[in-house]
Amino acid sequence: MTHAPVPSYVHGTSTTPLLGETIGQNLRRTVEQYGDREALVVVSQGYRATYRQLWDTTTQVALGLLALGVEKGDRVGIWSPNRYEWVVAQYATARIGAILVNLNPAYRTSELEYALIQSGVSVLLYSRGFRQTDYRAMVEEVRPRCPGLRVTMVLDDDWQLLLSNGKHVSERTLTDREASLQFDDPINIQYTSGTTGFPKGATLSHHNVLNNGFFIGEALRYGPRDRVCIPVPFYHCFGMVIGNLACTSHGATMVIPGEAFDALAVLQTVQAERCTSLYGVPTMFIAELDHPRFGEFDLTSLRTGVMAGSPCPVEVMKQVQSRMNMREVTICYGMTETSPVSTQSALDDPLDKRVSTVGRVHPHLEVKVVDPDTGAVVPRGSPGELCTRGYSVMLGYWENPQATATAVDKAGWMHTGDLATMDEDGYLRIVGRIKDMIIRGGENIYPREVEEFLHTHPGVSEAQVIGVPSKKYGEEVMAWVKTKPGVTLTAEELTKHCTGRISTYKVPRYWKFVDAFPMTVTGKVQKFRMREVSIAELGLQDAADIKTA
Repeated sequence: MTHAPVPSYVHGTSTTPLLGETIGQNLRRTVEQYGDREALVVVSQGYRATYRQLWDTTTQVALGLLALGVEKGDRVGIWSPNRYEWVVAQYATARIGAILVNLNPAYRTSELEYALIQSGVSVLLYSRGFRQTDYRAMVEEVRPRCPGLRVTMVLDDDWQLLLSNGKHVSERTLTDREASLQFDDPINIQYTSGTTGFPKGATLSHHNVLNNGFFIGEALRYGPRDRVCIPVPFYHCFGMVIGNLACTSHGATMVIPGEAFDALAVLQTVQAERCTSLYGVPTMFIAELDHPRFGEFDLTSLRTGVMAGSPCPVEVMKQVQSRMNMREVTICYGMTETSPVSTQSALDDPLDKRVSTVGRVHPHLEVKVVDPDTGAVVPRGSPGELCTRGYSVMLGYWENPQATATAVDKAGWMHTGDLATMDEDGYLRIVGRIKDMIIRGGENIYPREVEEFLHTHPGVSEAQVIGVPSKKYGEEVMAWVKTKPGVTLTAEELTKHCTGRISTYKVPRYWKFVDAFPMTVTGKVQKFRMREVSIAELGLQDAADIKTA
């Protein structure tokens, strides 16, 4: 009798229950338990606050927002790089049931205007600017076209005014508001930048993000002695959920090196603040490892951390474990629409599983891998689209039911658009994006597989693989390569490195050596931009114009 193949479906059983509370209730519990412990350190601002001080400041800002007439469900925008005011605003808005709208610090006027209007922001908190960008001028430019925008406040100039405004509102008003909130209420809108079309506002509840942050902290075994270095942006789930909420749900300390990522600032902060955990996307860890002063810093306080946000090269993971002392580093996988984490490697997973997979399903969630064409669950080991179901799935895209219905099916499964395989033990590997998959002469090629192989070359710092149009094969493989400092490589050398080690059809036909890749602010590589540049540089427009079914 032959056994039927095991389907690629798992659910995360757990004896630890979900938290049935709001973010404010959870923070209050942490303050009662760890009030005198350090909650937030922002090195670039010289800011330090204990949990009790953080609570008091969120109370003042919550009262200040109530004084401005902010009602439950009103949208409050925050447009700023990483600063302590961002963290305070995150918790203050949650405590009054306002929906915080995260605005990307890299937005230009058209993107800012679209997000403000689409979400209906009535109060906007923003910094004077970021890098060379003058936010005030941009806000003044778009404000006349944003009819719902009642109040704008500059963090650098109006913060004290916001705090003092709260003196005119009784704390009873705040207590009553907090008592009226439910944990399924929406409290956050995050715009996901698609490669095409307008951004969509993923709408998340207390229940979504608080539980996700809590179970990430559980997986990392966080406690009040942990000090977590967070160089990833707050406006993204990596910063505000994996970062802030994982900390505040466990009494750990949030340590912020600066407004934006800087490799040297991260290394200095980890040493000076004795951080036990460090976060980053792969490109951040690569920049830290490659920094000329890397050897000067004492990183022995590090124990754990999270690498996430884009595919994590196996070789980079191994270096982070050995050279950065992060023996318990984990990989998280997810997306904004799932609050964000669906799978995570465990601290005690075997080394090969920890460095080469995105772990197993999170507690209280379900994951399946399906045939993208039929929707049928595929057998273990077969590639297909990864889908997630459970408490973490967003409430929907803000005022966009059509896009919501496309992403979340009638059975409640979030379709990620990522291609994955699930092994017999339930560990998942991400093998590409459905849209990224290269089909060369009928052969399916997953860029991730080729990238992983290129990372085994000692001179390669980072590699990104894309498909470019071909009249003969439909698509050809192209690799963009960033070499390690002081290393020079040629296309011939890398082709030779591949020959005989990976299938001939997977060996890149085209090579491009770069100092950097086109990126989003969150460190995601923009492969569609790479493809556009490559088509133009290689003169492949004719092949690109060929219509296919």
